[in-house]
Order: sequence, then structure tokens, then C-alpha cells
Amino acid sequence: MRKLFLSMVVTAAVALQGCAIKEPMPAHHKAPTLTPRTSTYQDLLNLPAPRGKLVAAVYGFRDQTGQYKPNPASSFSTAVTQGAASMLVDALQASGWFVILEREGLQNVLTERKIIRASQNQPEVAPNIRDDLPALMAANILLEGAIVAYETNVRTGGAGARYLGIGVSQEYRVDQVTVNLRAVDVRSGQVLSNVMTTKTIYSIGRSANVYKFVEFKELLEAEAGYTTNEPAQLCVLSAIEAAVAHLINQGVEKRLWQRAEDVSST
Repeated sequence: MRKLFLSMVVTAAVALQGCAIKEPMPAHHKAPTLTPRTSTYQDLLNLPAPRGKLVAAVYGFRDQTGQYKPNPASSFSTAVTQGAASMLVDALQASGWFVILEREGLQNVLTERKIIRASQNQPEVAPNIRDDLPALMAANILLEGAIVAYETNVRTGGAGARYLGIGVSQEYRVDQVTVNLRAVDVRSGQVLSNVMTTKTIYSIGRSANVYKFVEFKELLEAEAGYTTNEPAQLCVLSAIEAAVAHLINQGVEKRLWQRAEDVSST
């Protein structure tokens, strides 16, 4: 009878562990893959074609949250990515509405152009740099903005149950990131369009445990669980992609730029 009861308890613990751990640790490291994209990326790809692409420049997309990772993880590392400008350029390229000019690394471009001009005076010069350099393109629109807010523990909660020493529980936490994006007319400095988007960040923890006396002075104790944290940088990327899509749609509504189908319909 004792062995039967012990077998039943162990079986229940294993079953709970199987329910709790949906994604066990892989036996080997996975190969690098492309960054997973959300539905906002597909929205960018499905935007209608523009009448003409907008020549735009991005000088930066700063972190204005002032938030740092909580202790004990780190008291100096920031809570959000510092590479939001690169994410913005990627989203603008994916939309198909913009010709993006390099401005964040403009000094590197200027240095390389100086090297080309210096090498043109040499007798043996490569054919691809023999001709005179054209002037750099000028932007019509500046895309400005920042990550303006990162709120932690916007909502927390959980649930659990225990019966005869066998229990399961689940806890969750919701964070929130907000980005601002605006299009500025280079000639007048006027803000043509301005949008703010917010993305929630979910963290979920699940656990199962057994705490049971199977015999006098003989205690069975088992515990299993896992935690899933939605990557903050992917949530920032998704918020930026949504901001680009809304900025384009807002500009179409204000007749700041046109879709190709609008021209054909007239």
C-alpha cells in the first residue's frame, strides 16, 4: 500500500511538472536566426505603395525613460535598448515609404569620402572610385522621437491551488513601454505629424510542487517551474513599427503625402 501511494504521488508530481514546463531547456545550443517579428512588422509590409518615396534622415532615437534595471540584476544597465535608432531605420525601410539617409554615422561617411578623394590622386586607383564623388543627398523630412516611458509593475497578479500537499500556481507581471515619433519639415521646422504608441510587456511564472509525508518521518518534496519574460527590446521594436505605420497613415489622412492608388483613382 505504501509503495502504491508513493508511486501515485510521484506520478502526480511528474504530471504537474509536465504541465508546468511547456518548453524544456534544449539539449544543445540553437543556431542564430533572424530576429522574430510580430504582427506590426507584417502591417508595415502590407502598407500600400507610395506615390513617391520620402527622403528622410534619422539622427537618433534616444532613451528618455531614465529607467534602469532593478537590483540585484544591475543598478547601471538601462531597462530599455539604446539601439532604438537602428530599429527605427529598419522599420522605415520595411515600410517601403522612405529613402533613409545615414546621419547617425555621418562622420564615418565623411571620413571615407575624404579617403576616396585622397586616393583619386594616386596613379593606380580602382575604377569604382575614379570618378568624382557626387554631393550627399539632403533630406526633406527629419524623423525625430524617443522612448519616452517605461513603467514596471503596471499590473501584477496570480492564482494557485493546493490539495493534500500537491499544488500549482501562476504569477504574472505587466510592464509598459511608450515611444514617440514625429515627422519634421526640414525647410520650415514644422512638425507635420506626431504619434505615440504603447506596448505591454508580459512576464509569466508557473510552478508546481509536492509536499507530502508518505510515511512517518519520511517526507516527499518536489518542485518544478519556469518563468517566461517577453523580451523588452522586441516590444520596443514592435512599438516603433506601429508608430511608423500610424505616422504614414496620419500623413495620408492629412494629405501630406499620397498613396500610389490615390493618383491612379484621380
